[in-house]
Amino acid sequence: MNNQTVVLASGSKYRQMLLEKLRIPFKSHSPDIDEAAFADEPPTELVKRLSYEKALACRDVYPEALIIGSDQVCVIDGRILGKPHTHARAVEQLKAASGKHVTFYTGLTLLNAKSGHTQTDVEPFHVHFRTLTDSEIENYVQKEQPLDCAGSFKCESLGVALFTRLEGRDPNTLVGLPLIRLCEMLKEEGMSIL
Repeated sequence: MNNQTVVLASGSKYRQMLLEKLRIPFKSHSPDIDEAAFADEPPTELVKRLSYEKALACRDVYPEALIIGSDQVCVIDGRILGKPHTHARAVEQLKAASGKHVTFYTGLTLLNAKSGHTQTDVEPFHVHFRTLTDSEIENYVQKEQPLDCAGSFKCESLGVALFTRLEGRDPNTLVGLPLIRLCEMLKEEGMSIL
């Protein structure tokens, strides 16, 4: 049984709440990295790289730990959408998503800082938006304030009213941390969840 400290390389309250579902003790550490995409970097490569860089950025602080890095992007019509940060951008993003199929890519890295062993993967999740009216979008953004969420919605609450269908292996992926894949990675490192 692996009893290494587990560190979540994220300050995200959403990822922290997800990891709490596994009922393993963990620490959170917010890494300071440049999250800008490289020129012509595909979304899957971007999230793989950033999840790895986030985990790596915590290695010096936690040299004996199992470090979890995660990063997510929302892709509509081949274009990456990040966090809106403003009300106007959230409205713009939801107008772009209205009536469309949107893919979320979540990069996940588990770095064993002690051994140097690294596992990195990308989990896709597909969201089908219903056609939204301007007033529905405005009401949603006012009520939910999804300014810190890629794609401008929170599927774990009122955002579910925006969709016609969700497709993917793990609904936790959509919130930002693929727990099914993480359990597999932790098991490979000798840590049992059950």
